[in-house]
Amino acid sequence: MAEATIAQDQTNLRQEPFTKNQKLTLWSTVAGFGLEHMDALFISFALTSIISSFHISNFAGGMIASVSSWGTLIGGILFGMLADRIGRAKVFTWTLFVVAFSTGAIYFAHNIWLVYLFRFIAGVGTGSEYGAGVTLIAENFAGKKIGKLTSLAHIGGQVGAILAAIASATVIPLFGWNALFLVGLFPVILAFIARIQLKDSDEFHALQEQRQNQEKETIKTKVPLLALFQTPAMTWQTVALTLMMMVHTGGYYGLMNWLPKIMQKQLGLSISSSNLWMVATIVGMSLGMYFFGHILDKFGPRFSYTFFFIMAAVSLYTLLLAKNAWSLILIMMVVGFFSNGMYGGYGVIVSRLYPAEYRVTANSVVSSVGKVLGGFFPPIIGLLMDKYSLAAVMIFFSLIYLFALVIMLLIPALKKTNVEF
Repeated sequence: MAEATIAQDQTNLRQEPFTKNQKLTLWSTVAGFGLEHMDALFISFALTSIISSFHISNFAGGMIASVSSWGTLIGGILFGMLADRIGRAKVFTWTLFVVAFSTGAIYFAHNIWLVYLFRFIAGVGTGSEYGAGVTLIAENFAGKKIGKLTSLAHIGGQVGAILAAIASATVIPLFGWNALFLVGLFPVILAFIARIQLKDSDEFHALQEQRQNQEKETIKTKVPLLALFQTPAMTWQTVALTLMMMVHTGGYYGLMNWLPKIMQKQLGLSISSSNLWMVATIVGMSLGMYFFGHILDKFGPRFSYTFFFIMAAVSLYTLLLAKNAWSLILIMMVVGFFSNGMYGGYGVIVSRLYPAEYRVTANSVVSSVGKVLGGFFPPIIGLLMDKYSLAAVMIFFSLIYLFALVIMLLIPALKKTNVEF
């Protein structure tokens, strides 16, 4: 009887309508992830114009993304630890000024070194978006299934990518590449207005009270970054999740950077159709995220990730079946569905497996380090393209997804049935 009452209470809790702060948390995170993707893709769409404008090499142009990724790594770790100390909502809100300043400042950049500088600063600012955002969702929606909620936030990122494509196609021909970065200021301002009203969860406020009591008793608190490696089991868990993120982002970069070019050569299609492929892939990714969030809530991480990693490894071979542009678009949707659908799950897993004391730091480290390591995959894929056949590239992609699957299955905490996802 008691067990039935508890189960009913949990069901009622999950069916309660969202509070004002929960709505602000969800939609400001959706907007934040959209801004992050929009900001990143502005550089991608403006890159050809930047290279031409400054008369630099392709290598120097490609360094813009590398500089930005290192900024994201540093910002993610530093702001992650700060968010664990002073509050997620504060950091999530005020780092928008860093993003706004550095984004708008690119309008005034008259050499590549200033572009590097401002992109690095922008990376530092956006580094806090992921960790603070998914943690806010996890903590403000305590007692609710958050797989579909974090997936919705990441779908917002894909919408930002599409908006970046539209803005680039409209603004660059009329006003030049510099003006594109002024456009990015407007949604930042709107997001700040929403975030200024954000509040941290009751769980974090309880943690702050506990810390105040500890300080009175002169008990030292752990450094969040070091806490991720305090025991062998915790170290393996952090490393394993980072490797999974590395594979995920490495596969994403490889798909978006190389496969369209490979298929252009294979099918003799024009470069102008690349935008259609990108949109089709993004639509597939968004649908995959939505579906993955639901099965994560229903079946848990082991089943969900196993299914998606296997399907990602298999679906890549459907690219070999493409015979024309339209079949390629449909296939890219399927590949995008499985290869990027599980992205929203990382924030869920990390937020449930790490305590509140260093939860943002854990999310930031897993995401930022994984993305930096995943950034090395495109040159590896390029090397395979130069020396081997398309089949070798497909085998490489399949192997990395199967590697991530094995890593996931070896995380002890995910084997437990009492972890609430």
